[in-house]
Amino acid sequence: MRRTLVGLGLALLIGGQCFLARAAEPAAAAPAKNAAQVKSLSQAKAPAQSKSAAAPSAHTIMHKPFGETTAGQPVTLYTLTNANHVTVNLIDFGAALQSVLVPDKNGKAENITLGFNDIAGYEKHGAHFGCTVGRYANRIAKGRFKLDGKEYTLATNNGPNHLHGGPGGFDRVMWKAEPLPGKNGVKFTYRSKDGEEGYPGNLDLTVVYTLSDKNELTIDYQAVTDKATVVNLTNHGYWNLGGVGSGPVLDHELQLHADEYLLVDQTLIPTGEYGKAAGGVMDFTKPMAIGSRIAELKKGNPNGGYDHCYVIRNSNPKTPVAAAKVTDPKSGRVMEILTTEPGIQFYTGNFLDGSKENGGNKQHEAFCLETQHYPDSPNQPKFPTTTLKPGEALHTTTVHKFSVVK
Repeated sequence: MRRTLVGLGLALLIGGQCFLARAAEPAAAAPAKNAAQVKSLSQAKAPAQSKSAAAPSAHTIMHKPFGETTAGQPVTLYTLTNANHVTVNLIDFGAALQSVLVPDKNGKAENITLGFNDIAGYEKHGAHFGCTVGRYANRIAKGRFKLDGKEYTLATNNGPNHLHGGPGGFDRVMWKAEPLPGKNGVKFTYRSKDGEEGYPGNLDLTVVYTLSDKNELTIDYQAVTDKATVVNLTNHGYWNLGGVGSGPVLDHELQLHADEYLLVDQTLIPTGEYGKAAGGVMDFTKPMAIGSRIAELKKGNPNGGYDHCYVIRNSNPKTPVAAAKVTDPKSGRVMEILTTEPGIQFYTGNFLDGSKENGGNKQHEAFCLETQHYPDSPNQPKFPTTTLKPGEALHTTTVHKFSVVK
């Protein structure tokens, strides 16, 4: 299996087209390109602090009101900081990343992930900015799947298919939040009740965000159920390493640790076959500018671009492995992603249209790298399973590591 599933009596382990990751013998780590030039953020020039207000001490978890939902539920913003002036803001609506501030090569900290400054923006938009999505991230064909001989019907909210758990998915609900000062993190919990959005079983979820002094933002997912169900969880962060509002990300350089991706039909449902990435428009096995070949995907389709699931090379359900690396040549910011998941969905913000509902962000002004299991796995028996049964526990981990390069 591609996920860590253990009996409840045992301790838990700690921790479109889609590019896939197939399990294999661990390979020796390749030397980083221009490794001598890569610096930790602690080596970068520290951003200037206001004389009128001292910066919060490292590992202090701040919180403040973030407004109320239309149903009158109070929303809270939680702030994590580390010793290197990295700041992560989280909200309990959608267990979401609201903003991530990271210094550039000159020490200037800017927000690099799309979000809203009020709860109204999250309630009105449909792009899932920074949210935890589920019960099933990505698509399920025709909103149907069979499990233990019974067919389940879900909402079709993306053309003929089901997407990201439906219109009332995990990005649309309030989660219970618990600050974890000793870990510099926040734990979010939620019970998805039997029948919610058409899915079987009461599903108890835990999502923990932690920020280390190594500039690692770790997202740890755990889930248990009282009835057989399907689960696929991810964070739908949109990233612009140049800073939100700095323009398109087409000059960002991307490397994916993936030699294959999932072939899909016209509605982005996998055909069950794998495509080879090497040598074509899908090849990011070596660092390439995101926009270097994107025009080939936009021919005859102004909303074209990347929306593909890649198979992560040497994936390991117990230990996060390298999945992606993105560098912004202008700011010098670098983001590396490691995960225990087998796939990573690369999306180039093809439907961002500059509207208020999209926070004013325009097409290709951000990208997504969503670590996850493969789309439509409940209907694809050859894919790694996404079935979770009573007595099992799901556990997956994704790490975003930030640095700078001159």
